[in-house]
Amino acid sequence: MPDRAVAHLPQNDPGLLILLSLAGGDKHGHALSRDIEHVAGVRLGPGTLYGAIARLEERGLIEPLAADGRRRPYRLTGDGLAALDEAVAALRRLAAAGDERLATATARLRPAPGPALGWAL
Repeated sequence: MPDRAVAHLPQNDPGLLILLSLAGGDKHGHALSRDIEHVAGVRLGPGTLYGAIARLEERGLIEPLAADGRRRPYRLTGDGLAALDEAVAALRRLAAAGDERLATATARLRPAPGPALGWAL
């Protein structure tokens, strides 16, 4: 069984973005690129995209489907879905820790409400 460790899929990893895109359905390279840009606001160059596709395929997280003319679509495997699930859970934990620390920093850095400036009558 391929290694699905989240450590191999940091949140800025093109592989994670590809898995996320394929969770929405099978896609060929250009469609993956457009979907990733739409969903994540990240533009992957062809070398980055196809290099990540090759690594995901080697790890058994995605698999190619029959070519459709010049296009070769890919789909998520069960291991790919599990890896994506683990990565998203890790991102949720990171976001929760970020929310906590942001609230603490905001409370610490915002001045406490005090008396109004000026003379009291």
